[in-house]
Amino acid sequence: MIWANLLHLSFNMWEEAETRPPAKTPAETRRVLNLRRARPDLRFDDAVWTDLLERMVAAGMNMVVLDLGDGVRYASHPEIAVRGAWTPLRLRRELARLRQMGLEPIPKLNFSAGHDTWLGRYSRCVSTDVYYAVCRDLIAEVTGLFDRPRFFHLGMDEETAHHQQYYQYIVVRQGDLWWKDFYFLQQQVERHNVRAWIWSDYIWAHRAEFLRKMPRSVMQSNWYYDALFQKTSRYVAAYHDLEEHGYDQIPTGSNWSTDASFPNTVQYCRSNIAPERLFGFLQAPWLPTIRAYRQKHRQAIGIVSKSIPR
Repeated sequence: MIWANLLHLSFNMWEEAETRPPAKTPAETRRVLNLRRARPDLRFDDAVWTDLLERMVAAGMNMVVLDLGDGVRYASHPEIAVRGAWTPLRLRRELARLRQMGLEPIPKLNFSAGHDTWLGRYSRCVSTDVYYAVCRDLIAEVTGLFDRPRFFHLGMDEETAHHQQYYQYIVVRQGDLWWKDFYFLQQQVERHNVRAWIWSDYIWAHRAEFLRKMPRSVMQSNWYYDALFQKTSRYVAAYHDLEEHGYDQIPTGSNWSTDASFPNTVQYCRSNIAPERLFGFLQAPWLPTIRAYRQKHRQAIGIVSKSIPR
């Protein structure tokens, strides 16, 4: 059973560096936007990283999903990297350390057009030949750096105008184009004998299309960050749709809004997903790996620890 934690090397996935919220934006929204706004330097603390890894091991967790973004100076596209980005050699050394600790490292690059600020200028080339070439290069390089990992998380969540309402540049692929690009990314991963993994929320607004077109080979992570689970909610119903149509799942919770999200996700999904299709669970704090959020990260790990059978 997978007990995974999502940690960020890069946190540049949302609004551009120049983004300024409207004057009447509520204080809490302004705080979140300021946190998410892209930065030219790597937001990452080595001491916090080491602390969290050690706590994950002590908690009984066994997987780190590492969101790389522009936090690596890729040999194929060094122009993407922020200042302070890891070298490929540094990344390899850290991956070796994870494995020695009993933590399976899984790469994540989010190719949603709503979460690709990390791609730099290429985020404004979506669905062009240049874009496809860059995506192909990055996937090939990362699968090599991770020594052909079991999974490769492609993101692909929240690609809507609403989720980009504070962005300066909005991109939303629709219909066949979304599927064309997704299939391209999936094929790039699978050509290296790695299994594609995505967030499943595209199903929320495109249920029939998703169930007809999504390959069963793709690992699914539906996510739900509230405490109350009711099948009448389309977010919760997605767990049932994926189960009824034979998809493997790694359900995801978060302590972003409530501590009850993850344990309730575990309880609900264990009761409603067949054991052979329930691969495990993922905790997603959605915070940079820095000292300011050390306690919130520790809290996320502690929540998972209480859900792991002893």
